[in-house]
Amino acid sequence: MQWWTARILRRSARVLTTMSFRRPHYAWVVAGVTFLVLLATAGIRATPGVLMVPLEAEFGWNRAVISTAVAINIALFGLIGPFAAAVMDRYGLRRVVLAALALLTLAVALTTRMQHEWQLLLIWGVLVGSGTGVTSMVLAAVIATRWFDERRGFALGALSAANATGQLVFLPLLARQIAWHGWRSAAWIVAAAAAIVFVVVAVFMRDRPEDVGLTRYGSKPSSAPPQVALAPIAALRQASASRPFWVLAGTFFICGASTNGLIGTHLIAACHDYGIPEIHAAGLLAVMGIFDIIGTTASGWLTDRYSSRHLLFGYYTLRGVSLLFLPLTLHNGAHGLGWFAVFYGLDWIATVPPTVRLTTETFGRENTGVIYGWIGASHQLGASLAAFGAGAIRTRAGDYQAAFWSAGLLCIAAGIAMLTATSLRPGARRPHGAAAESMHASPALS
Repeated sequence: MQWWTARILRRSARVLTTMSFRRPHYAWVVAGVTFLVLLATAGIRATPGVLMVPLEAEFGWNRAVISTAVAINIALFGLIGPFAAAVMDRYGLRRVVLAALALLTLAVALTTRMQHEWQLLLIWGVLVGSGTGVTSMVLAAVIATRWFDERRGFALGALSAANATGQLVFLPLLARQIAWHGWRSAAWIVAAAAAIVFVVVAVFMRDRPEDVGLTRYGSKPSSAPPQVALAPIAALRQASASRPFWVLAGTFFICGASTNGLIGTHLIAACHDYGIPEIHAAGLLAVMGIFDIIGTTASGWLTDRYSSRHLLFGYYTLRGVSLLFLPLTLHNGAHGLGWFAVFYGLDWIATVPPTVRLTTETFGRENTGVIYGWIGASHQLGASLAAFGAGAIRTRAGDYQAAFWSAGLLCIAAGIAMLTATSLRPGARRPHGAAAESMHASPALS
């Protein structure tokens, strides 16, 4: 028996010494760091949603005023995206992200000192909006296209989930902190989170696979010369000449209006109107965040395998139906909102992976960041309009019912547009001439 034991141990030792343990591709490290960046900065962007009632109580600012600051924040978050992609190409992704995180840490800390409306507009609207504009959905698209050939949809789905989930996961913690220690303590928490992520980025982030002697994850050998991305204004000029751009930008406008513009900003306040405590409402957003991770990651997996148009039709249509029923759900109390949180969370930002795929296949890999930046800007303009519009509707009408119904109908219209848009069907004609040559459009979309 001892002889057999010794023999097995010797063979096991030989196997272990000859095995080659492969380290994970550094693309996954970069993706993990980016996940943390998007998680933290999304939480910062969402903080006004839980501060709305405390600021209204302490300073007497009505929801239209607070919603204006949120609208500025969201608009800058979107409009800076295309230029952020270009700046990352010129100065380096790591350096630009570090600068944005430093600005966010300082700006959120300054929030605790504000006393006047103009300070709210400047700090939370302009400064925080500018900082988060760099760490927007464009960052996820740039990382996915730079570092991944295989499993790009899966990686983008996970990063997109972080971009939406951070704001939902942070809210219960912030709501409890506000209830126990006041709203300024919540601001210090998100400022500290930005500072911690700054250190992680400084240590682990890299700009491109070549910086660590690698190629993209799953890349295939290619003799084609690398293409240079268009400048932001040139990209907008050429993309806007094509119908697919307007279909994608228009539907993404509705996506932003119906998610972080409306639900992300106003759901807690809407629950307060129906007597549902803020901590419970923030918990509902946390449930959305959990199911958003599942839904958006699954959407990335599905995007690698199925028609992006058909997926988007399903996402927008189901979201629209849920919003049409939301006023009735609120009227019936907190019980039904749990099911709404699960359903809406699965669909919260599942639209991102198929939209990025359509952008890449239409306008080329190198232009994905900058053109998706403009499409993302449309998303945030929709969110900005919804954040302000819903606050104005609540101030004038006394409830959010018209805002929820309008958003629901727009989502159904977006789903129909995706299903019927001939410019996004396989074999549809692509941008031609100089635009096609510079964008290197692929032959078809699915």
